[in-house]
Amino acid sequence: MSYLFTSESVSEGHPDKVADQISDTLLDEFLARDPQSKVAIETLCTTGQVVVAGEVTSKAYVDIPAVTRRLINDIGYNRGAYRFDGDSCGILSTIHEQSPDINRGVDRAAEEEQGAGDQGMMFGYATNETPDYIPLSLYISHLLLHELAAIRREGKEMTYYRKGKLVTYLRPDAKSQTTVEYGDDGKPARIHTIVVSTQHDEFETPLDDTPEAQKAADAKMLEQIEKDVREVLLPRVISRLPEPMRALFDDRLILHVNPTGKFVLGGPHADTGLTGRKIIVDTYGGRGAHGGGAFSGKDPSKVDRSAAYAARHIAKNLVAAGVADEVLLQVSYAIGVADPINIFVNTYGTSHVDMTDSEIAARLATLVDLRPRSIEKELGLRAPIYKETAAYGHMGRKTRIVEKTFESRYEEGHPIKMTVKLFPWEELNLVEKFSKAFGTGK
Repeated sequence: MSYLFTSESVSEGHPDKVADQISDTLLDEFLARDPQSKVAIETLCTTGQVVVAGEVTSKAYVDIPAVTRRLINDIGYNRGAYRFDGDSCGILSTIHEQSPDINRGVDRAAEEEQGAGDQGMMFGYATNETPDYIPLSLYISHLLLHELAAIRREGKEMTYYRKGKLVTYLRPDAKSQTTVEYGDDGKPARIHTIVVSTQHDEFETPLDDTPEAQKAADAKMLEQIEKDVREVLLPRVISRLPEPMRALFDDRLILHVNPTGKFVLGGPHADTGLTGRKIIVDTYGGRGAHGGGAFSGKDPSKVDRSAAYAARHIAKNLVAAGVADEVLLQVSYAIGVADPINIFVNTYGTSHVDMTDSEIAARLATLVDLRPRSIEKELGLRAPIYKETAAYGHMGRKTRIVEKTFESRYEEGHPIKMTVKLFPWEELNLVEKFSKAFGTGK
């Protein structure tokens, strides 16, 4: 039976993502200076104000206002017209030390027996319908905003003249949504609907002060943005897709652009941002389950983050190894206890091995070590690798090696330079192991 399924994404300039990025950038700063830092940072941002709160236990000192201001400017909030910018916003820090009652359940004499930082359940998911093993609806939604941000930073398309200079009218805040039509075989048949909402400059001046003139100017702006999305953004997105996926776009595509008609006021001024409020965007776009715990701002002793990454790593490698076309994996923990309470597997009837899902789960328990400290070591999660996760999804990203530099005015002449591996949970380094264990021959 055919059906429609929708996922959304939000840009790096969305207020919730600004908050996520602040939290994760601060986490990286602590980990770069003290890899054993215990961090749980929450951020709120609104008109002209950022509030950073949470618990930190660390030997490191981080200049929270300076790091936060630099990040906000880098995102693109660097003009007073946005009513929120890195140079002028107020920054309030209320960070204090981690509760000793929590910490006593985490630290152990034998580090491999490190307990989980909290109770809870975590999920990993993978599907073979895209090259990155995430749902197609989410894949397209993320890509739309990746390209929109690239266009904004390039400043060569989607432009107008401001003070005699050609500049982009795009502002940092944006959202996308993609609806995929699935056929009777459960496979993507076509892209049904795309929604793009992008913040923009007020680049058309009304002829006079009347509401009618303003309405006419708004209509003209919307017409131009719709044209640019259709003729600039979509072709760039489609050109980056594998050939079979390009064929899913046809002339029946429904396209909605800035459906309210105008999107000048945006970002934290228009909508207060909070860490952890876009957890479905962060993961699987609603196709895979979510345990409820946010990721950003948390060090890897918090299994909300580390175990979710480990579960994704396992699910992706199971699909890549040919065990199933689609896999959902759940693990759960008790605070202060190292071993997970359970491992659950659901292959949605797509398994290619002569085993039940419960038998697959039992086999996995002998193949992978899901104790928190083992996850940290296996995936290298004590490195400062988290800023890059805080926009455009934590899953379905490319593993890559990068050099990072951490500077502070309190460490003049002594910058910290590190080589780190981003998105290690996306590596397909367990395929051979799983292929042998489950007899798939991959």
